[in-house]
Amino acid sequence: MRLFIAVTLPDDIKEYIKDIQKQIPLDNNKIKLIPAEQLHLTLKFLGEVSEEKVDKIKSSLSIVKVKHFKAALDGTGAFPSENYIRVVWVGLKPKNGFIELQQNIDKSLLELFRPDKRFHPHVTIARVRFVEDKKNFFEKVKKIKVEEKEFTVKSFKLVKSTLTGEGPVYEEIGSF
Repeated sequence: MRLFIAVTLPDDIKEYIKDIQKQIPLDNNKIKLIPAEQLHLTLKFLGEVSEEKVDKIKSSLSIVKVKHFKAALDGTGAFPSENYIRVVWVGLKPKNGFIELQQNIDKSLLELFRPDKRFHPHVTIARVRFVEDKKNFFEKVKKIKVEEKEFTVKSFKLVKSTLTGEGPVYEEIGSF
């Protein structure tokens, strides 16, 4: 099964992100907006995992302590670069709060998975297949105004992702 670890977002934040998505320049570009119910912050992508490993993963994650912290939306951008755009995202802050949580998760799973080398706290809001004018698109994305809407991070989830023709279907299989 395909698994990842994520922080889910409150409904009011998801609704606000839907407004942000409306500002993404669609024009002649091939862009798929992420549905509100799928919006989240991925802390660690585990990929394909055997059924036997799931209990060990849950056990390892159960020792990670989450220090509650206030988080907020923080600007927009695109990955991996201005010249090769595949993802449009909304940033999150404080970066150090998310980085500390992500590193604690990495440490708890060292026996099973390699630690992530790079981590940038963000919520993917669109997937990009093709952009006609990359420079113009990137500039417009960077100029999208994002209010610093706040929410509290109290937990994280282990999520199963099943790929379908209509897109991924997510199922929570653990909350920590």
